[in-house]
Amino acid sequence: MITVKPSDKKEEIENLFTKNGLEIKDTSNCVIAKQGEDVLGFCLYYLDNKHITVLCLEPQNDLYLADGILRSALHVASEHFAMDAHYEGDGAIYEKLGFIKNKADKSLDIDKLFKGCNCE
Repeated sequence: MITVKPSDKKEEIENLFTKNGLEIKDTSNCVIAKQGEDVLGFCLYYLDNKHITVLCLEPQNDLYLADGILRSALHVASEHFAMDAHYEGDGAIYEKLGFIKNKADKSLDIDKLFKGCNCE
């Protein structure tokens, strides 16, 4: 069975941030997809009371899994009333998934949570 959920383990979060060369902050969080104990993918992000900044999304080669993981992270943000979503990096994966709202300011369309997958 595959599970996709936010990690509540500080050490797990810190390990993923460190392995991906990202700064660990008080706002560091992640959503992890697992099958048993095997990690299939993850989304690393900073989340405060108004904003989510997506830093890293894996896998890049499985659009359906990436879409589900990103949706889970954005859902966590919306549950915290953080409806301002941005990304770091080149954004190619978010563009493939149809989540880019504005390339210039690197914003994500969090309202896409309520629309279909663009995984084709």
